[in-house]
Amino acid sequence: MKLSVVIPLLNEKENLKLLIESLYNELEKNNISYEIIMIDDGSTDGSFEIIRELSYKYKEKIKAIRFARNYGKSAALSAGIKKAEGDIIVTMDADLQDDPCAILDMIKLIENQGWDVVSGWKKKRYDPITKTLPSKIWNFATSVVSGVKIHDFNCGFKAYKKEAAKSLEIYGERHRYLPVLAFWNGFKVTEMVVPHHPRKFGKSKYGFGRGFKGLLDLITLLFLRKYMKNPLHFFGLIGFLFSLLGTIILAYFGIEWIITKHMHIRPLVLLSVGSIIMGIQFISIGLIGEMITNSLSTKNEYIIKEEIT
Repeated sequence: MKLSVVIPLLNEKENLKLLIESLYNELEKNNISYEIIMIDDGSTDGSFEIIRELSYKYKEKIKAIRFARNYGKSAALSAGIKKAEGDIIVTMDADLQDDPCAILDMIKLIENQGWDVVSGWKKKRYDPITKTLPSKIWNFATSVVSGVKIHDFNCGFKAYKKEAAKSLEIYGERHRYLPVLAFWNGFKVTEMVVPHHPRKFGKSKYGFGRGFKGLLDLITLLFLRKYMKNPLHFFGLIGFLFSLLGTIILAYFGIEWIITKHMHIRPLVLLSVGSIIMGIQFISIGLIGEMITNSLSTKNEYIIKEEIT
């Protein structure tokens, strides 16, 4: 069994040496065959220079990808998973808040109990309330609407069977929903409580605004999953309801015209019809745009500037 550890990072210069040292000690101690893949997502603090030094020190254990600019965590994870050669792929953050000591337990859940995805659960967190509160709200909503009963979807510390990880189409903000996507793809998902440490260096890149965006992304995913291949089921229902409503209104005015021989065009009727037409147009344009984006998701959304193999 070979393990691939995929680490996306952005401006984590102070953390990298301690992170790799702790990973190296833990994996060597347990006699695990492994590779470490680090994806520099457009850092401006010299992080890649530290990665280069580490690749010399640890020789063939470290591989690295450097993006030309910041493309986001989804792009970094996508590039790292594509490059990974391990039978089990572990993803973790570079901020020293994830503890490598949990990796062996994740591997055991996959090998001994047959799970395809093990998602970390930071039950006790050391983050500011601006990060924890939106996370709790978002996690609850995601669990309810997705049907995946875990507590911490956005925890970056996860382990996957290679087949599960390689099946994921990761772009945009989809890194938040990897357990959901794996579950929808037919893989078995569980969670495990993992240690969580206070951040020593740098600052968090997440806040309340990302939680709101996450809820919008979840709505998009639900729509794409259900209607991507048969959008007529969605648009046809809306069209039928509005057509039926319009027919009823026209029938009413038709009967009134037959009885009174007079037809009055009322402003409220025109305003309502115009509002309905505009609403349908806006909803249709937005959802069709999401479908087009999804259909083009196989194209890389990032440019690699440099690579260490």
